[in-house]
Amino acid sequence: MKIRKAELSDLPRLLEIFDKARSFMRANGNMDQWTGGYPSAEVLTEDIGSGHSYVCEDEGEVIGTFFFAPGPDPTYAVIYDGEWASDEPYHVIHRIASDGKRKGIASFCMQWCAGQDSHLRIDTHRDNFPMQKAVVKNGFVYRGIIHLLNGDERLAYEKV
Repeated sequence: MKIRKAELSDLPRLLEIFDKARSFMRANGNMDQWTGGYPSAEVLTEDIGSGHSYVCEDEGEVIGTFFFAPGPDPTYAVIYDGEWASDEPYHVIHRIASDGKRKGIASFCMQWCAGQDSHLRIDTHRDNFPMQKAVVKNGFVYRGIIHLLNGDERLAYEKV
C-alpha cells in the first residue's frame, strides 16, 4: 500500500468511499456522524485544493482516504474535561475512511501520519467505537472533549 496526495480526478472514488464509510458507521450503531451527505463534494474539493487530502492505494486502487494538515485546528483550541499533553505544534488527522475491502487501512494511514510528525491530534464521535479502538491501538491517548465549529461534541485524542 502507499499514500499519495488526492487529486480532483479521485473525487468520484472518494465520494464512494465516504458512502461506504457512512453505511459501516450506521451498521455499527453510529447513527449521527457524517449525516446529510457529509463530507460533501465541495468539502472534499476544498481538501484536495488545500493539498491536505490523501488517498491510500493498493495495487493502483484507491481504498482509503484521510485529511492531514498542520495545526492549529480551531476546534482544538478549547478542550473540556481534560487537557492536551503538549502545546507544541502538531498535525491533525480528520475524515479517515476506507471502502471496507481491506482491514487495517485506518492504522496504515495513522502510522503514515506518525512518520510525518511525532505530535498528532485526532477526534471522533462518541458512537464511533471502531475508530476509537483504532486510535488507541495506534498510540493515541484520550485527552477530553472538543466541539466542532457547528457545536457537535467529539472525543479528542493526542499522540506525542
